[in-house]
Amino acid sequence: MHLIVVGLSHKTAPVEIREKLAVPESRLGEALTRLCSYPGVKEGILLSTCNRVEVYSVVDEIESGYSRIQEFLADTHLSLSSEQLTPHLYWHTGDRAIAHLFRVAASLDSMIIGESQILGQLKDAFEVALAHKATGVIMNKVVKKAISVAKRVRTETKISEMAVSVSYAAVELAKKIFSNLEEKTVLLVGAGEMAKLAARHLIAQGVQHVRITTRTPHHAVELAEKFGGMPVAFDQFKDEMASADIVLVSTGAAHYLIGADDVHRAVKERMNRPMFLIDISVPRNIDPAVRHVDNAFLFDIDDLKHRVEQNRAERLQEAEKAERMVVEEVGTLREWMKSLEVTPTIVALRSRVDEIKRAEIEKVIGRLAHLSPQDREVVEGLASSIVNKLIHSTMITLKSEVNSAGGAAYVDAARRFFNLDQPSPMNKPDEEGDRVRCLGRQAAEPVQPAPETVSRKRTS
Repeated sequence: MHLIVVGLSHKTAPVEIREKLAVPESRLGEALTRLCSYPGVKEGILLSTCNRVEVYSVVDEIESGYSRIQEFLADTHLSLSSEQLTPHLYWHTGDRAIAHLFRVAASLDSMIIGESQILGQLKDAFEVALAHKATGVIMNKVVKKAISVAKRVRTETKISEMAVSVSYAAVELAKKIFSNLEEKTVLLVGAGEMAKLAARHLIAQGVQHVRITTRTPHHAVELAEKFGGMPVAFDQFKDEMASADIVLVSTGAAHYLIGADDVHRAVKERMNRPMFLIDISVPRNIDPAVRHVDNAFLFDIDDLKHRVEQNRAERLQEAEKAERMVVEEVGTLREWMKSLEVTPTIVALRSRVDEIKRAEIEKVIGRLAHLSPQDREVVEGLASSIVNKLIHSTMITLKSEVNSAGGAAYVDAARRFFNLDQPSPMNKPDEEGDRVRCLGRQAAEPVQPAPETVSRKRTS
């Protein structure tokens, strides 16, 4: 059995190819059933996200397995020909396939390293595969290990802790200033996408009060309903600043909407409680002179981008630690996979020698019918002792060498030496055994004199 992966991702295929190949959740079950119907495909998981479509499978043969999976992908999406699909695909087997899955689960292969969404997507794909009985011993072990590796990476590194988006960088800075965002109030000035996204992040972090103002009143009302907040008239938002702990500004205005005097007055009304201002507008909408106001903390788009770049560099450093973990965990799983290779051989060898032992004991017992039950036990014990000693060193060698570079060669040699891939010789006609058993019966019967000999004795 071999573990392989065939797929494509944002690194190898443009979005127009990825979106054609994507499998909707409603069709995953049907797709998995069809995947496992291909000859030689024993187990399978289909991971389909906006950035990747990958098939992880256990197959009888590597090359034919690659062909079957590629055929499956092409058949699933008839709008893509093999010529269009093949240049974007990658293939991995063995350790490379395991390492790839571990890296995907730990978000080391994601567009944004350290993002957490991919682990949930892998778990969902696994659940679907389990529900449709598309997995078995090998795939279950590998995927569960991948999930545990991802959790270890998140626990033992800081790969997910540093913001790598402008909107979340704003939240990260807000948490540094206030430490606890619960009960804080946000004033959103304008409806820029990054500001709205930052507001969502802030709410997710515990902010409970949101006030929203835009130049278009009904737009402010719509956003307030979406965020569970309160609309504010645009010409009155400066009066609301004193009640806002966090001010997010993102408009298309070509001039400053908030000046240093506005902020100074708001801070004074707040009894010098700190105020955090984020200007995501280009051109800027908050006068840079606000930086000189005591207890006012201003960050513009360049500040946030600089923060993002710093965090991205730190994530890459953490990713190096994670990569070392992946290598270590691949080694652990490799040992388990190799143990799967030797276990059937050990079981087959033990079964073969036990079968031979039983057959030979039956031959001997058949010729020694006079043996007592105690003597029979002695004969059977002797046979078992001889067999165990003969195969003991073979068993020990197989178990100890399975994880070595030549482990597969030892397994192959054992199977050849003991003819484990051939039908049992005990199932074949045993002409020599029949002859010996016949002679044994003759020896056990009393010899009668020939009739003519008896006749001569009577006449002499």
